[in-house]
Amino acid sequence: MIFFTAVTLYFYLPLTILMVETDKQILAGEEEKKLILREYRSLLRALKHRLKKGDKRLVRRAFEIAADAHKDMRRKSGEPYIFHPLAVAKIVVEEIGLGVTSVICALLHDTVEDTEVTLNEIEMEFGSSCAKIVEGLTKISNVVETQNTTQQAENFRKILLTLADDPRVILIKIADRLHNMRTMDSMRRDKQLKIASETTFLYAPLAMRLGLYEIKSELEDLSMKYTEIDVFEEITQKLSDTKRERTRYINEFIKPIKEELERNNLDFDIYGRPKSIHSIWHKIKTKHVTFEEVYDLFAIRIILRTSNEKEDCWKVFSIITNYYQHSVERLRDWVSTPKSNGYEALHTTVMGPGGRWVEVQIRTERMNEIAEKGLAAHWKYKDGSSGQESKLDDWLKHIKELLQNPDSNAMDFIQDLKKDILGDEIYVYTPHGDMRILPTGSTSLDFAFDIHSELGKHCIGAKVNYKLVPISHELKNADQIEIITSKKQKPTSDWLNMVVTAKAKSRIKYYLKEEKRVIAADGKEMLIRKLDAIKVAYTIDTINELVNYYKYPSALDLFYAIAIHSIELKELSKFNIIGNRLEAPHDLEKKLPVKEEYAIDLAKQMPSKGYELVLFGESSDKVKYTLAPCCQPIPGDDVFGFVTSGEGLKIHRTNCPNASTLLANYGHRVIKAKWAKNKEISFLTGVKINGIDDVGIINKITNVVSGELKMNMRSMSIDSADGLFEGTIMVFVNHKVELDDLCTRLESLEGVNKVLRLDME
Repeated sequence: MIFFTAVTLYFYLPLTILMVETDKQILAGEEEKKLILREYRSLLRALKHRLKKGDKRLVRRAFEIAADAHKDMRRKSGEPYIFHPLAVAKIVVEEIGLGVTSVICALLHDTVEDTEVTLNEIEMEFGSSCAKIVEGLTKISNVVETQNTTQQAENFRKILLTLADDPRVILIKIADRLHNMRTMDSMRRDKQLKIASETTFLYAPLAMRLGLYEIKSELEDLSMKYTEIDVFEEITQKLSDTKRERTRYINEFIKPIKEELERNNLDFDIYGRPKSIHSIWHKIKTKHVTFEEVYDLFAIRIILRTSNEKEDCWKVFSIITNYYQHSVERLRDWVSTPKSNGYEALHTTVMGPGGRWVEVQIRTERMNEIAEKGLAAHWKYKDGSSGQESKLDDWLKHIKELLQNPDSNAMDFIQDLKKDILGDEIYVYTPHGDMRILPTGSTSLDFAFDIHSELGKHCIGAKVNYKLVPISHELKNADQIEIITSKKQKPTSDWLNMVVTAKAKSRIKYYLKEEKRVIAADGKEMLIRKLDAIKVAYTIDTINELVNYYKYPSALDLFYAIAIHSIELKELSKFNIIGNRLEAPHDLEKKLPVKEEYAIDLAKQMPSKGYELVLFGESSDKVKYTLAPCCQPIPGDDVFGFVTSGEGLKIHRTNCPNASTLLANYGHRVIKAKWAKNKEISFLTGVKINGIDDVGIINKITNVVSGELKMNMRSMSIDSADGLFEGTIMVFVNHKVELDDLCTRLESLEGVNKVLRLDME
């Protein structure tokens, strides 16, 4: 490969005017060169305080290689591709706080995957550390899809496996994803859905777990921009409309606290900041409230500049509660006990003016930097810290343990690990008072495996807070657990339903396989004796013949089936014996003892690239499809088509509960879909309704549905208790607009509290 120096770079970049099919004309080559160099210099300025002797030359070299490698490539927006690695490198420095090595790798992160540059060339130029990081950032290609894995799943697994060895791989990957999300407007709709779903499925939770709270919020908001377009725009508009009123309230709330903090000679910043759009939408969905009913649209943040961190944080808390009554249930003390990702802060919710609950976050400057830059800031403060940040190191060690025995099933591995490392946490204690952090929902058995694999293997019960409980007992915060063991105990397949942690599941599967191997050894001996009796040699060819005939995935499964008598060896007399080997009888149809291997020719089912399916409400002759029962799409819903392995093409709503998992793991099976304008076909859908049980309420409801809106109602089910009613109404509609109108009309009735669209299971 021929590289060139920074001196020639300015002249080397193409001078011709390149035109692409975008909304605006691409800038001429000269202008592009100036913009590229301006971005490069901006990156150097951001990196200025981290540069040591010789670093600038290495960064320039990485830029030269990336610029040359990508010189003929353009992004979907039409701009030169080099803008992307430059932007990723800048995010890595400014928003994550990483240094020179990470910048070099960010500049080169797409070169091995998309260009002629090789890992050997990168290692020769920048050393093995950079080469390993770039390799971690390079996607796996040519994965054969099976029931247990897809290319996306294998790439997710590869990303997670790098977490304990070098977290910089994931941090750069998150920066890469953040820039892609910020610049996704030019992409095809199906690509937007796939990338947005991957982001909510894995990257946003990872960003949160690594302490990158600001990036996590932005990733979620950007994902929502493409998956919940109408809702995103509605909340954005409402936040804009209420900004002046919010600012006035925040100033009123802050005024007495600010004056008191100044009287106590504290050095601080205090301000209000709006909650993310995604968190507001999550609250609207889970609490079943309207935008106007969400009380915590913003949070007050107080940042202290002090060396006496814990004492001053509590001092500020005391000052706040002198003015406003706080909620005991909503106090979160992450100053005394930081989260496992290193996050430290004091959160409280107080009753502000006008009877409104207000969340207040109290942090020091150091805590704030760790909250915004996560891992990188944690490493920066590590040497001079009080030792609290070691929780993050403990967490990384824990991840390393989880990854020692990755399951061969990539899909299960990702789901288990995602629940384990990305979910909420509980803090529990050993009999000696040592604290362990486990995911919410963990059981006594999870705790046993977390302490040691052998302890888990022989666990028969536990004492939680000195009370005897079974191995399936779910643990709660602050529980103290003592494990009871027996040498006679051994894992069973039922144990997999009793645990939630990836480590426990991985070890149980390992022990079950070990037991299977022991039993299979007996089956192997039985087979050898039978082959000897019929004068057939025990060879690999003979075993393969039997494995293929009985349709087992491996020889181990064959031996195990023989041992437990799923296969009767007397059947071998029906085989043809040629010399000293067996040949399966061709005229004998064998019933499959195991489920037939996952086999699907997606290529035959997938339409051509860029195809868009037009939905008429019923399958046309050309492409057959069904509407997914999990989300019951109707005309007007934002939808996509998904090619399943056994049930053909299914149509899902983009906000379907299953959408993020399907799109994140099987994005290549997604087909663009849109509704045809057809008012003749009606669709069955439903609403949930609740309110105050009063005389005539049912009459009011039916009058709206059948009288005012003239809808065809299929069924209505209403139940009441303690003066309240709730129920479901099933109706036929032609379009989502009709359903929205129904919800609005019903909700305006006196006595009706809430009306929500019904999602079928």
